[in-house]
Amino acid sequence: MDWTNIEAPSLDDMETLARAAFAGLPEEFRALTGDLVFMVQDFPDEDVMADMKLETDFDILGLFQGPDLAARRGASNASHPTMIFLYRRPILDYWADSGEALGYIVRHVLIHEIGHHFGLSDEAMHAIEEQE
Repeated sequence: MDWTNIEAPSLDDMETLARAAFAGLPEEFRALTGDLVFMVQDFPDEDVMADMKLETDFDILGLFQGPDLAARRGASNASHPTMIFLYRRPILDYWADSGEALGYIVRHVLIHEIGHHFGLSDEAMHAIEEQE
């Protein structure tokens, strides 16, 4: 492969990759989130850094932000969008070090952000990762 003119994926490229990865997840898992907004940023903002007590802005790959299932079923659903933040530079850094495919990493981040938010076990998330 000629790497001479290959560039790192842009923020838009990462969003496209995330949308494709999300679309490939099992329907019952995707249904947990309802309507989902993807927010791709180079790094987490200062509030996230402080709230998560992160040492560096490379310490987080993604973040789920939104109501839980009970809140989504209630009347407050419309005012609380469900969002997944993907942090491009930390993901690219992880990608460079891991030897894993970028699409696999983005899919993994989505599964774990959604799964942790909704209280799925590590075993349940692993089973979802095994589904293709």
